[in-house]
Amino acid sequence: MPAPPPVWSHDELVRDVQMGVERFRQSRLGEPQQKWLDEYDQRRADFERLLDEYGVKHPDRLRPSDIAKIFKDQLGSSLRYVLGPPVSEDDLKKIADVGSLAPGKLSAEEGDQQSLLDLLRVGLDPKRFPWVVENREPTELEFANALNVSAALHAAQRVQTHRRMTGKDEQEEAVKQYLRDMGFVDVPATPIQNISQGPRTGTFCGETLVGTRKADVSVRLFDGRLMPIECKVSNSELNSIKRINNDAAVKSHSWIADFGPVNIVPAAVLSGVFGVSSLEYAQQRGLTLFWAHNLDAMRKFIESTR
Repeated sequence: MPAPPPVWSHDELVRDVQMGVERFRQSRLGEPQQKWLDEYDQRRADFERLLDEYGVKHPDRLRPSDIAKIFKDQLGSSLRYVLGPPVSEDDLKKIADVGSLAPGKLSAEEGDQQSLLDLLRVGLDPKRFPWVVENREPTELEFANALNVSAALHAAQRVQTHRRMTGKDEQEEAVKQYLRDMGFVDVPATPIQNISQGPRTGTFCGETLVGTRKADVSVRLFDGRLMPIECKVSNSELNSIKRINNDAAVKSHSWIADFGPVNIVPAAVLSGVFGVSSLEYAQQRGLTLFWAHNLDAMRKFIESTR
C-alpha cells in the first residue's frame, strides 16, 4: 500500500494556524515603511499628471483621443482609480463594453475610446472631485485632497498586490529549494495529461498544466505517484476561503477525478492567515496540507514513499 499523506487533526490545525498568524504578524511588523511611502509618492505624481497634464480635472473637455493617449502613456490604471468606486481592469472593460485596453488596439477604436470617456464622465467620484459636479475650477485644497486620497487608494491596492505576488513567488522558490536540498532535480515543465507524463521519480518541475488545471510545483514521489503542489499565501481568514476552498481544494478534487486517488497526492503549502474550518474542508476534498514554517512535515511524507 502506498504511504498515506498526513491528515491533520483539529488541534494540529489550530496549532499551525496560530503559528501562521504569528509569522504573518512578524512579517508585517518588519516590513519597511519606505516601500509604502515610495509607492504613495509615485501614485500621487501619476494622478497629478492625469488631472493636470492630461485634462482629467475637467472630463467634459476631453476628447476620445485623449483617452487613448492616457492608456498609451501607461496611466490607464490611474484612470480606473478616479472612478467612485475604483474598478479593476476586467470590470472596466465589461462596464464600458470595450474589447481591449491595450494601447495599440484602443488607439484604433474610436468607439471604445468614446465608451471609456462616457464612463469617466458619469463615474468620476463626486466626493473627491466636487468641482466637476458643480462645473467650476477646484480650490487648491480640493485639488490637493483629490490627489492625496486617489494616491492612497491606488497605492494601497498596489502594495497589497505586490505582497501577494512576492509572498507567493518567495514561497514557490522556498519549496523548490527545499526539494533540491532533499536531492530532487529540477526539470523543465511540460503539460501532464496522464500519470505517465511529467517529472520522473526523484525530480520536480515548476508551474505546469496538470490535467485541466495548473499546479505551481509538481513532484514525482519515490513510489511513482505525482504530487502537484499549490503555494498559497493569505492575509485573512476571509481571503483564505478563496485561496483554499475556491481554488486549491477545487483543483484537488479535479486532479483526483482526472488521475485517480492511487496516482496523485494533491498538496498545498501554506503561509499567512487561514481559517481552521477552511483547512478542514480542504482536507475532506483530498488536499494534503503543509506549512511553509514546517516543511519538514513534507520531507517526512516524501521520504515515506521510498
